[in-house]
Amino acid sequence: MAAVWFSLFLCFGFLFLVLEASIGDRDEIYRTCVKQCEEKGYVGTISITHCKFPPDDAHVNSSWYMQEPLYVEWKHLNCRSECRYHCMMQRETEKEAQGLGPVKYHGKWPFKRVFVFQEPVSAAFSALNLLMHFIGWLSFFILVHYKLPLRPQSKRTYYEYTGLWHIYGLLSMNAWFWSAIFHTLDFNLTEKLDYSSAVALLGYSLILSILRVFNVKDEASRVMYAAPVLAFVTTHILYLNFYDLDYGWNMKVCLVMGIGQLMIWSVWAGITCHPARLKLWAAVFGCALAMLLEIYDFPPYLGYIDAHALWHFSTIPLTYLWWSFIKADAIYRTSTQIRKMK
Repeated sequence: MAAVWFSLFLCFGFLFLVLEASIGDRDEIYRTCVKQCEEKGYVGTISITHCKFPPDDAHVNSSWYMQEPLYVEWKHLNCRSECRYHCMMQRETEKEAQGLGPVKYHGKWPFKRVFVFQEPVSAAFSALNLLMHFIGWLSFFILVHYKLPLRPQSKRTYYEYTGLWHIYGLLSMNAWFWSAIFHTLDFNLTEKLDYSSAVALLGYSLILSILRVFNVKDEASRVMYAAPVLAFVTTHILYLNFYDLDYGWNMKVCLVMGIGQLMIWSVWAGITCHPARLKLWAAVFGCALAMLLEIYDFPPYLGYIDAHALWHFSTIPLTYLWWSFIKADAIYRTSTQIRKMK
């Protein structure tokens, strides 16, 4: 459930990045500053070393790696990133002196960096979410493989969805890993990896919700249910990465998949007699409250903490709650299977 909202909010964030792109980067003073920085290699008294490119004939006697196209492209990316950051901070200092409030640049609030971390608080909370998913997945692994009874002959778990939740755990950790990387270093590659990971997690969560709620156990039936969604999600990710990173279209896809599985889980929680249904309701309600942090956006407090960072923090306890429900479901289904065999 936490993964569903993580993916949805990420898609919302990219949509807002387009819709609100942006008062700051339309500022002519800012644009001129960035252009001059990329050409001359400095902003005021700050020298940008990444923007200092040697003359063409100097490459002949330079180290081999400095002649590689990938290294040159990396230098250009860092030059643009550094120029944007220092011009943004310089412009915000000027506006603060005039009594004006902060505005967004390229869809984002002006954050103060800490070393290489462009959004240090969001990156830290993303890392904590990654840790929570790892702890949740590891405790689930220990529960089903070492604490709960195994089938006598095959030594496999009684819980029919063990493998599916293992895949879910790996996809969740992958999504939060790239979220942490993206909030640390924001450029085209990390954006696409973060984006693709979130969409993959959202699509798989939809498949998992269908298989669990409708109690699909047969492997052939699972393939039949999963194949259309898997094919669509794969095609969609390829489309975004190699054809057109269309934020509006992706927002529609995310909404359909996200709302669909939330409705599935919510209706099932209302009609099932599952002993852990209250945990499921709490997860749904908690995620709904957390969504308010994305709707009511505000500038970063002291240049570090904004609404999106607080949302990252709110998903930490929701992740614990969600894995608690998954483990309770494993215990319930295992006990049910053992009773049927007696």
